[in-house]
Amino acid sequence: MALLEMKQVLMRFGGLVAVDGLSLKVEEGEIVSLIGPNGAGKTTVFNTITGVYEITEGEICFGGERISGLLPREIVKRGVSRTFQNIRLFGKLRVIENALIGAHINMDYSIPDALFRTKKYRTQELTLHKKALEVLASIGLGEYVHEYAENLPYGLQRRLEIARAIMSGAKILLLDEPAAGMNPQESEDLMGFIRSLRDKGYTILLIEHDMNVVMNVSDRIYVVDYGKLIAKGKPEQIKNDPGVIRAYLGDVSEIMGEGA
Repeated sequence: MALLEMKQVLMRFGGLVAVDGLSLKVEEGEIVSLIGPNGAGKTTVFNTITGVYEITEGEICFGGERISGLLPREIVKRGVSRTFQNIRLFGKLRVIENALIGAHINMDYSIPDALFRTKKYRTQELTLHKKALEVLASIGLGEYVHEYAENLPYGLQRRLEIARAIMSGAKILLLDEPAAGMNPQESEDLMGFIRSLRDKGYTILLIEHDMNVVMNVSDRIYVVDYGKLIAKGKPEQIKNDPGVIRAYLGDVSEIMGEGA
């Protein structure tokens, strides 16, 4: 059974079909990429999975249970969390504070508990703080715990956004253009980081335009155009698909490299 599965999903906005009968599967422990040109419907796919948009037809399941139709916060509580192409950190808050924000969706203390700092509130906050320190240390942000988020280098801001997603209790991470704006060295570091997340037990669905990243980290790739699936397979298959090369990748013969 797939961890995440989309079954013939249709997303229509009036007369515009943004996702057209798309089916895909992500197995537990995989890194799967979703690629295609701008306007192909990739981010719309993420928005349907996370409940931002209610799908017109089809079904989305997570862990064998239907999640299409649930509210976004309910989907997050199931273990689905995402990042965004444009970083959405609280720059004036410290790294630890940004990480903690991700966890509060699962807290069950009340407003009075917080106002009066009851034992329940203090116990849960202490537990969260310890977890945040562990998560930040595990992804290379341990030494930046008390830094302001806006002062971090760009690549570390990306990691912090992922840390916040992890703190929500994520089982699958939906990463939207994590390499956007990165230089070659930062992209190289990102590839190692994404693999390390998989090694820690996270499943990853990735939208990315950097084909070096896609080809070198993905177990499988789905290719969409105008919301329709046009190809799927392992990186080597996608690399050698004439239609995909012509429409999306151009000459990728040099980007597989030794890391492929």
